[in-house]
Amino acid sequence: MSTDTSPRTSARTDANERNATIAVTVFPILVIAGAVIAYLAPGSIAPTLGPWVTIMLGVIMFAMGLTLTPPDFLLVAKRPLPILIGVIAQYVIMPLAGWGIATVLGLPPELAVGVILVGCAPGGTSSNVVTYLAKGDVALSVTMTSISTLLAPILTPLLALWLAGQRMDVDGGAMALSIVKVVLIPVLAGLLLRFLLPGLVTKVLPALPWLSVAGITGVVMAVVAGSADKIASAAAIIMLAVVIHNAIGYGLGYGLAKVTGQREAACRATAVEVGMQNSGLAATLAATFVSPLAALPAAIFSVWHNLSGALLAAFFRRRPIADEAEPVTR
Repeated sequence: MSTDTSPRTSARTDANERNATIAVTVFPILVIAGAVIAYLAPGSIAPTLGPWVTIMLGVIMFAMGLTLTPPDFLLVAKRPLPILIGVIAQYVIMPLAGWGIATVLGLPPELAVGVILVGCAPGGTSSNVVTYLAKGDVALSVTMTSISTLLAPILTPLLALWLAGQRMDVDGGAMALSIVKVVLIPVLAGLLLRFLLPGLVTKVLPALPWLSVAGITGVVMAVVAGSADKIASAAAIIMLAVVIHNAIGYGLGYGLAKVTGQREAACRATAVEVGMQNSGLAATLAATFVSPLAALPAAIFSVWHNLSGALLAAFFRRRPIADEAEPVTR
């Protein structure tokens, strides 16, 4: 986070926050509209957007990289405990919850793998804005998202292989390479470009949330179009799985941060970070390595976690933070 507090910088930051807030608020509406269009016209959407799913995700991750700065990573040295708690929760709670939900609900293999892949994904790109709306620790949220994303090429395929490999063949090596190509390289490229051309990147920052919204909407449309013939029979059970999965992430993420003595703002950030997943990545991996149907849980999760995130943020905003005046010591 920049330490420049000049009026011009403050105004620019406020404008960026307003753009991000509006984008996150409008996002579910746009995704639902796109999903309906894709469901009604799969023959036109699937061949048009299907081949572009990987590229769209790469653009989303490049945009995420443009929003990052070195101080986002320096926080790891200053406050290692809450970041460690958040990242461990991200890669323990959500993968195991996905596996447990798929098992208890008796989901067919393709859908089970899809739910598990959602759980194995890193934190969602919109979690930082939702944390801001929830009066949580935004700096902590940004760092947790960044670290979990950078760890994804290793942890996501390993966890998917462990938890989903018994249900369907999962090529962990190919999946890891794919994550490096569409996540790690674009994020690092965005970070490097911001370092080299900070002035130019600052000018385009307000447009980045909308770029991400457009990209994820495109991914969801491609997934829905690819499995349109099976949605009617599977939508209800997938929706149930998604709602439970998301709620477990919020609840256990907050609870784990609380029992380890974190401040309220950090607890809120951890809850949001754990509950909101990079569903775009999960959808892309499922569509690429399993089937379009396996990507459906991620597509539905993409819509739901933004709706639930907005509701959670509204709930938290009404609750004062009693310890917000205390110094950060951990």
